[in-house]
Amino acid sequence: MYSTEFDYYRAATLAEAHQLLTAHPGAKLLAGGHSLIPLLKLRIASTEAVIDIGRVAELRGLTVDGDSIRIGALTTHAELAASADVTRRAQALAEAAAVTGDPQVRNRGTIGGNIAHADPASDLPIALVALNAQILVTGPRGERAIEAAAFFTGIMSTALGENEIVTAIVVPPGQRGRGSAYVKFKHPASGYAVIGAAASVTVRDGVCASAEVAVGGLVPHVVRAPSVERALLGKPPTADTVAHAAALVADDIRDEVMGDIFASGEYRKATAAVYVKRAIAAAIERASAA
Repeated sequence: MYSTEFDYYRAATLAEAHQLLTAHPGAKLLAGGHSLIPLLKLRIASTEAVIDIGRVAELRGLTVDGDSIRIGALTTHAELAASADVTRRAQALAEAAAVTGDPQVRNRGTIGGNIAHADPASDLPIALVALNAQILVTGPRGERAIEAAAFFTGIMSTALGENEIVTAIVVPPGQRGRGSAYVKFKHPASGYAVIGAAASVTVRDGVCASAEVAVGGLVPHVVRAPSVERALLGKPPTADTVAHAAALVADDIRDEVMGDIFASGEYRKATAAVYVKRAIAAAIERASAA
Protein backbone atom coordinates (compact mmCIF):
# COMPACT_ATOMS: atom_id res chain seq x y z
CA MET A 1 0.00 0.00 0.00
CA TYR A 2 1.12 3.57 -0.65
CA SER A 3 0.87 6.51 1.71
CA THR A 4 -1.27 9.53 1.03
CA GLU A 5 0.56 12.39 -0.66
CA PHE A 6 2.70 14.70 1.44
CA ASP A 7 5.30 17.42 1.01
CA TYR A 8 8.89 16.52 1.91
CA TYR A 9 11.35 18.91 3.58
CA ARG A 10 14.92 18.30 4.71
CA ALA A 11 16.17 20.28 7.70
CA ALA A 12 19.89 21.08 7.87
CA THR A 13 19.82 22.36 11.46
CA LEU A 14 17.72 21.96 14.57
CA ALA A 15 16.59 25.58 14.27
CA GLU A 16 15.40 24.92 10.70
CA ALA A 17 13.51 21.83 11.88
CA HIS A 18 11.66 23.94 14.43
CA GLN A 19 10.88 26.57 11.78
CA LEU A 20 9.45 23.91 9.50
CA LEU A 21 7.35 22.43 12.31
CA THR A 22 5.90 25.86 13.02
CA ALA A 23 5.20 26.48 9.33
CA HIS A 24 3.57 23.07 8.82
CA PRO A 25 1.28 22.18 11.74
CA GLY A 26 0.85 18.45 12.12
CA ALA A 27 4.02 17.61 10.19
CA LYS A 28 5.81 14.34 10.99
CA LEU A 29 9.52 14.10 11.73
CA LEU A 30 11.62 11.54 9.86
CA ALA A 31 14.89 10.24 11.32
CA GLY A 32 15.70 6.63 10.42
CA GLY A 33 12.20 6.04 9.08
CA HIS A 34 11.66 2.53 10.43
CA SER A 35 8.75 3.63 12.62
CA LEU A 36 7.15 6.35 10.51
CA ILE A 37 7.32 4.91 6.98
CA PRO A 38 5.36 1.70 7.75
CA LEU A 39 2.64 3.72 9.49
CA LEU A 40 2.33 6.02 6.48
CA LYS A 41 2.35 3.17 3.95
CA LEU A 42 -0.33 1.29 5.89
CA ARG A 43 -2.26 4.57 6.27
CA ILE A 44 -2.42 4.11 10.01
CA ALA A 45 -0.98 7.62 10.06
CA SER A 46 -1.13 10.41 7.53
CA THR A 47 0.34 13.88 7.22
CA GLU A 48 0.59 16.76 4.80
CA ALA A 49 4.31 17.25 5.43
CA VAL A 50 7.31 15.13 6.41
CA ILE A 51 10.39 16.88 7.83
CA ASP A 52 13.60 14.89 7.46
CA ILE A 53 15.97 15.55 10.40
CA GLY A 54 18.29 12.65 9.58
CA ARG A 55 21.17 14.93 8.57
CA VAL A 56 21.04 17.37 11.50
CA ALA A 57 24.57 17.24 12.91
CA GLU A 58 23.47 18.63 16.30
CA LEU A 59 21.52 15.45 16.94
CA ARG A 60 24.49 13.12 16.42
CA GLY A 61 27.23 11.93 18.73
CA LEU A 62 27.73 9.90 21.87
CA THR A 63 29.81 11.54 24.62
CA VAL A 64 30.85 10.62 28.15
CA ASP A 65 31.01 13.24 30.92
CA GLY A 66 32.36 11.62 34.05
CA ASP A 67 30.30 8.44 34.18
CA SER A 68 27.17 9.88 32.56
CA ILE A 69 26.49 9.29 28.87
CA ARG A 70 24.89 11.77 26.48
CA ILE A 71 23.44 10.04 23.43
CA GLY A 72 22.39 12.12 20.43
CA ALA A 73 18.89 11.39 19.17
CA LEU A 74 20.19 10.20 15.77
CA THR A 75 22.41 7.51 17.30
CA THR A 76 21.45 4.19 15.72
CA HIS A 77 20.68 0.97 17.55
CA ALA A 78 23.78 -0.59 16.01
CA GLU A 79 25.97 2.24 17.32
CA LEU A 80 24.54 1.80 20.81
CA ALA A 81 25.07 -1.95 20.75
CA ALA A 82 28.66 -1.58 19.55
CA SER A 83 29.65 1.22 21.93
CA ALA A 84 32.17 0.19 24.59
CA ASP A 85 31.12 3.22 26.67
CA VAL A 86 27.46 2.19 26.65
CA THR A 87 28.31 -1.44 27.41
CA ARG A 88 30.58 -0.41 30.29
CA ARG A 89 28.22 2.11 31.89
CA ALA A 90 24.72 1.03 30.81
CA GLN A 91 24.84 -2.57 29.64
CA ALA A 92 21.05 -2.93 29.73
CA LEU A 93 20.79 -0.28 27.01
CA ALA A 94 23.45 -1.95 24.85
CA GLU A 95 21.63 -5.28 25.20
CA ALA A 96 18.27 -3.75 24.33
CA ALA A 97 19.74 -2.09 21.24
CA ALA A 98 21.37 -5.35 20.14
CA VAL A 99 18.02 -7.19 20.03
CA THR A 100 15.93 -4.42 18.48
CA GLY A 101 14.49 -5.45 15.13
CA ASP A 102 16.81 -6.93 12.49
CA PRO A 103 20.16 -5.72 11.10
CA GLN A 104 18.48 -3.31 8.69
CA VAL A 105 16.47 -1.72 11.50
CA ARG A 106 19.46 -1.57 13.85
CA ASN A 107 21.62 0.14 11.25
CA ARG A 108 19.06 2.76 10.25
CA GLY A 109 16.71 3.13 13.19
CA THR A 110 17.58 5.80 15.77
CA ILE A 111 17.14 5.99 19.52
CA GLY A 112 15.31 9.32 19.24
CA GLY A 113 12.86 8.03 16.68
CA ASN A 114 12.35 4.84 18.64
CA ILE A 115 11.40 6.51 21.90
CA ALA A 116 9.34 9.26 20.25
CA HIS A 117 7.37 6.50 18.48
CA ALA A 118 6.76 4.88 21.90
CA ASP A 119 5.65 1.43 20.82
CA PRO A 120 4.69 -0.41 24.05
CA ALA A 121 6.62 -3.50 22.90
CA SER A 122 9.82 -1.64 22.05
CA ASP A 123 13.06 -2.55 23.82
CA LEU A 124 14.92 0.72 24.38
CA PRO A 125 12.27 2.46 26.53
CA ILE A 126 12.35 -0.42 29.03
CA ALA A 127 16.11 -0.15 29.50
CA LEU A 128 16.00 3.66 29.72
CA VAL A 129 13.40 3.60 32.48
CA ALA A 130 15.41 1.09 34.53
CA LEU A 131 18.54 3.23 34.07
CA ASN A 132 16.78 6.42 35.27
CA ALA A 133 17.61 8.13 31.98
CA GLN A 134 16.51 11.62 31.07
CA ILE A 135 15.05 12.57 27.69
CA LEU A 136 16.20 16.00 26.49
CA VAL A 137 13.76 17.80 24.21
CA THR A 138 13.67 21.23 22.61
CA GLY A 139 10.69 23.25 21.52
CA PRO A 140 9.29 26.77 21.30
CA ARG A 141 10.06 27.32 25.01
CA GLY A 142 13.60 26.02 24.87
CA GLU A 143 15.09 22.82 26.24
CA ARG A 144 13.72 20.65 29.02
CA ALA A 145 14.54 17.28 30.52
CA ILE A 146 11.91 14.59 31.08
CA GLU A 147 12.48 11.54 33.26
CA ALA A 148 12.18 8.40 31.14
CA ALA A 149 9.61 6.96 33.56
CA ALA A 150 7.36 9.99 32.88
CA PHE A 151 8.09 10.27 29.15
CA PHE A 152 6.10 7.22 28.01
CA THR A 153 2.41 7.78 28.68
CA GLY A 154 0.51 5.28 26.51
CA ILE A 155 0.41 3.41 23.22
CA MET A 156 2.54 5.55 20.88
CA SER A 157 1.99 8.43 23.28
CA THR A 158 4.60 10.50 25.09
CA ALA A 159 5.04 13.63 27.17
CA LEU A 160 6.39 15.53 24.14
CA GLY A 161 4.70 18.88 23.74
CA GLU A 162 3.63 20.52 20.50
CA ASN A 163 6.58 21.07 18.13
CA GLU A 164 9.06 19.54 20.57
CA ILE A 165 11.90 17.39 19.24
CA VAL A 166 13.89 14.75 21.10
CA THR A 167 17.50 15.93 20.94
CA ALA A 168 19.40 13.60 23.28
CA ILE A 169 19.18 10.98 26.01
CA VAL A 170 21.30 11.23 29.16
CA VAL A 171 22.04 8.14 31.23
CA PRO A 172 23.23 9.29 34.68
CA PRO A 173 26.30 7.83 36.34
CA GLY A 174 25.77 4.62 38.26
CA GLN A 175 26.95 3.92 41.77
CA ARG A 176 30.00 1.82 42.50
CA GLY A 177 29.07 -1.84 42.28
CA ARG A 178 26.18 -1.36 39.86
CA GLY A 179 25.21 -3.81 37.16
CA SER A 180 22.36 -3.70 34.64
CA ALA A 181 20.75 -6.13 32.22
CA TYR A 182 17.94 -6.44 29.70
CA VAL A 183 16.16 -9.64 28.68
CA LYS A 184 13.05 -10.29 26.64
CA PHE A 185 10.60 -12.89 25.43
CA LYS A 186 10.88 -12.20 21.72
CA HIS A 187 7.91 -12.49 19.41
CA PRO A 188 9.02 -15.03 16.78
CA ALA A 189 7.58 -13.09 13.84
CA SER A 190 8.02 -9.41 14.65
CA GLY A 191 10.93 -9.55 17.09
CA TYR A 192 9.11 -7.17 19.41
CA ALA A 193 9.06 -7.82 23.13
CA VAL A 194 6.16 -9.97 24.22
CA ILE A 195 7.70 -9.33 27.63
CA GLY A 196 10.76 -7.16 28.19
CA ALA A 197 12.48 -6.68 31.53
CA ALA A 198 15.38 -4.46 32.56
CA ALA A 199 17.10 -4.19 35.92
CA SER A 200 19.79 -1.98 37.39
CA VAL A 201 21.09 -3.19 40.76
CA THR A 202 23.85 -1.96 43.05
CA VAL A 203 25.42 -4.49 45.41
CA ARG A 204 27.44 -3.12 48.33
CA ASP A 205 28.59 -4.73 51.58
CA GLY A 206 26.85 -7.96 50.66
CA VAL A 207 23.36 -6.51 50.14
CA CYS A 208 21.35 -4.82 47.39
CA ALA A 209 21.92 -1.13 48.05
CA SER A 210 19.69 0.09 45.18
CA ALA A 211 17.44 -1.45 42.57
CA GLU A 212 15.51 -0.17 39.56
CA VAL A 213 13.33 -2.58 37.61
CA ALA A 214 11.13 -1.91 34.57
CA VAL A 215 8.92 -4.09 32.40
CA GLY A 216 7.34 -3.58 28.98
CA GLY A 217 5.19 -5.33 26.40
CA LEU A 218 2.44 -5.86 28.95
CA VAL A 219 0.49 -2.62 29.23
CA PRO A 220 0.33 0.49 27.00
CA HIS A 221 3.62 1.87 28.32
CA VAL A 222 6.72 0.87 30.26
CA VAL A 223 6.18 0.54 34.00
CA ARG A 224 8.53 0.60 36.96
CA ALA A 225 8.19 -2.24 39.45
CA PRO A 226 8.46 -0.62 42.92
CA SER A 227 7.22 -3.72 44.75
CA VAL A 228 10.07 -5.71 43.21
CA GLU A 229 12.58 -2.97 43.99
CA ARG A 230 11.57 -2.70 47.65
CA ALA A 231 11.83 -6.46 48.09
CA LEU A 232 15.46 -6.33 46.95
CA LEU A 233 16.67 -3.40 49.03
CA GLY A 234 18.85 -4.30 51.97
CA LYS A 235 18.66 -8.00 51.18
CA PRO A 236 21.53 -10.33 50.25
CA PRO A 237 21.52 -10.96 46.48
CA THR A 238 20.66 -14.63 46.74
CA ALA A 239 18.57 -16.73 44.36
CA ASP A 240 15.77 -16.87 46.93
CA THR A 241 15.78 -13.09 47.33
CA VAL A 242 15.62 -12.58 43.57
CA ALA A 243 12.84 -15.15 43.07
CA HIS A 244 10.73 -13.67 45.87
CA ALA A 245 11.17 -10.12 44.57
CA ALA A 246 10.48 -11.02 40.93
CA ALA A 247 7.22 -12.76 41.86
CA LEU A 248 5.88 -9.41 43.11
CA VAL A 249 5.92 -7.84 39.65
CA ALA A 250 2.25 -8.75 39.19
CA ASP A 251 1.44 -6.27 42.00
CA ASP A 252 2.94 -3.46 39.91
CA ILE A 253 0.98 -4.21 36.72
CA ARG A 254 -2.21 -2.31 37.44
CA ASP A 255 -3.55 -1.69 33.94
CA GLU A 256 -5.20 -4.41 31.88
CA VAL A 257 -2.48 -6.48 30.23
CA MET A 258 -2.51 -6.50 26.44
CA GLY A 259 -2.97 -9.79 24.61
CA ASP A 260 -3.05 -11.06 21.06
CA ILE A 261 -3.31 -14.27 19.08
CA PHE A 262 0.26 -15.21 20.08
CA ALA A 263 0.09 -14.58 23.84
CA SER A 264 -2.92 -13.70 25.96
CA GLY A 265 -2.82 -11.03 28.62
CA GLU A 266 -3.12 -13.66 31.34
CA TYR A 267 -0.13 -15.56 29.95
CA ARG A 268 2.02 -12.45 29.69
CA LYS A 269 1.26 -11.41 33.24
CA ALA A 270 1.92 -14.89 34.59
CA THR A 271 5.21 -15.16 32.71
CA ALA A 272 6.53 -11.67 33.50
CA ALA A 273 8.13 -12.78 36.77
CA VAL A 274 10.38 -15.23 34.89
CA TYR A 275 11.95 -12.48 32.79
CA VAL A 276 12.15 -10.04 35.68
CA LYS A 277 14.03 -12.69 37.66
CA ARG A 278 16.46 -13.26 34.77
CA ALA A 279 17.14 -9.54 34.37
CA ILE A 280 17.74 -9.05 38.10
CA ALA A 281 19.99 -12.10 38.34
CA ALA A 282 22.12 -10.94 35.42
CA ALA A 283 22.35 -7.39 36.83
CA ILE A 284 23.43 -8.74 40.24
CA GLU A 285 26.08 -10.94 38.66
CA ARG A 286 27.53 -7.94 36.85
CA ALA A 287 27.28 -5.75 39.95
CA SER A 288 29.22 -8.31 41.96
CA ALA A 289 31.96 -8.31 39.33
CA ALA A 290 32.10 -4.51 39.02
